[in-house]
Amino acid sequence: MSYRHVLFAADFSDEALKVGARAKAIADCCGARLSAIHVVEDMTISLGGGYELLPVLPELPDETLLSESRMALGNLAERLNIGAAELWVVNAPSTKEGIFGAVEDHEVDLIVVGSHGRHGLSLLLGSTANAVLHGAPCDVLAVRL
Repeated sequence: MSYRHVLFAADFSDEALKVGARAKAIADCCGARLSAIHVVEDMTISLGGGYELLPVLPELPDETLLSESRMALGNLAERLNIGAAELWVVNAPSTKEGIFGAVEDHEVDLIVVGSHGRHGLSLLLGSTANAVLHGAPCDVLAVRL
């Protein structure tokens, strides 16, 4: 299988370098475009019953959080030597939705995500990896950590 656009889903965990290196290797092998994304989840909850959305923490994510995430993603990209990669920090209701939005907007055909956890399918992959795996409109590589 040859890919044209590989998306590395970065979570800034200790294992992110391993996941990013795998995404880079696949992109290099296929001559594919490489992008990296970090999703800052929206900190609102819906109370239902006609109540409006209320912030869990006031004014989060604020520009400071987004800026710090951009800096961390840039540092990760530098450590992986993927300076040519497009780097995206997005705010979304969930990590899954942020990733899927990027997939649709940028014609991604492979998502590379780390798998975390210990027991059962959702724990084996981690809740985000599991959600991405079962809902993605393209191929997903869950890198074992």
